[in-house]
Amino acid sequence: MMLRNKIAAIYGAGGSLGGAVARALAREGARLMLSGRNLDPVESVAAEIRAAGGDAQAARVDALDRDAVGAHVDGIVRRHGALDISFNAIGLQDTQDIALVDMDLEDFLRPVRIAMQSHFITATAAGRRMKMQGSGVILSLTATPGGIGYPNVGGFGPACCAIESLSRDLASELGPHGVRVVNIRSAGSPDSRVFREAVEQGGDRAAGFIDKLRDDTMLKALPAMDDIANAAVFLASGMAARITGVTLDVTCGTTSALNYKVTPIAFVNRGGTDGD
Repeated sequence: MMLRNKIAAIYGAGGSLGGAVARALAREGARLMLSGRNLDPVESVAAEIRAAGGDAQAARVDALDRDAVGAHVDGIVRRHGALDISFNAIGLQDTQDIALVDMDLEDFLRPVRIAMQSHFITATAAGRRMKMQGSGVILSLTATPGGIGYPNVGGFGPACCAIESLSRDLASELGPHGVRVVNIRSAGSPDSRVFREAVEQGGDRAAGFIDKLRDDTMLKALPAMDDIANAAVFLASGMAARITGVTLDVTCGTTSALNYKVTPIAFVNRGGTDGD
């Protein structure tokens, strides 16, 4: 197990991606300290992990409350002696599908404010403890608009850019103390709750949008939640001991409107052999 007995705190663990990462870390032996503003979904994930033989505890913690997060981290260290992994997966309450010129200011600012407040609070709380112990990994999650211009995503795009910038800057400060800070960028997972609900509510229009996202990738695919979770396991493990201050792209090669420029063609064997 790559993460045996590592102590991991996950904020927003009741969400689909937070839960997927929690399950993946638990499978690799991590001991999970799961939290969220609503306890029931967090406890559900913790119970599932325990039923599978893992170690998980659930707590109600608001990741926007600096005192609550500080007390949570202090409690983890007091009970377990360390905090090895911190991952923030809370929702940003973003409004999308509206052009910026038509968007209300508050709808634009909300995800940026939530992103900066929660990630600053959780990452610095973890960083202070990890700096003292001389080790640790702080992870975050963004999406395609963090890397390219993308229409109709409102404040979500700037929020992603801000998270990635914070991750880089914090890595530069904590690196000399043995602490790594890495962001994961996803293209959106069709099996996540957000996408499933969008298809249920939006029908063919929503399904068509997901097809467009898929067509705009080099691999003509979208990452599943397990792909994101596996990336988190790798980054939290010793196998990524020399990776910090970067965003790991797990977008299947998302570009800006690639599908308008490249058409998949069938592979033609021209007589070559492996190794040629």
